[in-house]
Amino acid sequence: MSKPVLWITGASSGIGEAVAKKYAKEGHLLILSARNVEALERVKQACAHPENVCVLALDLTQSETFREKVATALSFFGKVDALLHNGGISQRSLIKETSLAVDRKLMEVNYFGTVALTKALLPHFLERKTGHFGVVTSLVGKFASPYRSSYAGSKHALHGFFDTLRAEHYTDGIAVTLICPGFIRTQVSINAVTGDGSPLGVMDQAQDQGMTPEACAEQLYRAMQHKREEVYIGGKETLAVYLKRFFPGLFSRILRTAKVR
Repeated sequence: MSKPVLWITGASSGIGEAVAKKYAKEGHLLILSARNVEALERVKQACAHPENVCVLALDLTQSETFREKVATALSFFGKVDALLHNGGISQRSLIKETSLAVDRKLMEVNYFGTVALTKALLPHFLERKTGHFGVVTSLVGKFASPYRSSYAGSKHALHGFFDTLRAEHYTDGIAVTLICPGFIRTQVSINAVTGDGSPLGVMDQAQDQGMTPEACAEQLYRAMQHKREEVYIGGKETLAVYLKRFFPGLFSRILRTAKVR
């Protein structure tokens, strides 16, 4: 049990699945969480050494269950060394067409669910005086984009929360790595909610031409191993972070005409 234990949310597909396979290959013990247990079992069997992988169903909207979920997670291997927050949903709709219920759903899943699970596991990290939170946000956690208002809002909120956590618990041996992917070839746009809450059902062109989840997982793994505070993963879209920082007016003009859907 000296091997490091990584707990991954949103592990049933996409980036989460690719990260699970990468960490399994590197010899880590894994706890895989998502709502779809059947899909988690498939990912488990696709991992190297599936005997070192445990499945734990988890719904990010049911924060009242998180204390029990943490207890179950700890029962698998006796500890958790790192938690990778990867679960969440995206959005593709104009603000004027988006119901407040959809705005609330994005915040409940992406922000409040992540914060609640963090708070449920934090006492374990504090007791051990070590721990690592990896948080998959998005490049739109650094800058906003049309059709993604509440998605961007929820990701911006995660940056604020976890920057604070890093500062407050630095002396407790707790690290935070914020991971900001750009266009990664996953089902995220297909599963994204529209203004009335229904799924988009269409792959974004930029998403379809994006980096593979496996390449993303390689960069994520290196960032986590080096305990980097923040990493941007993707293609040329990552340059927008610096464009907004140093040339905000130019960035705004480009964003108004950018093809983002």
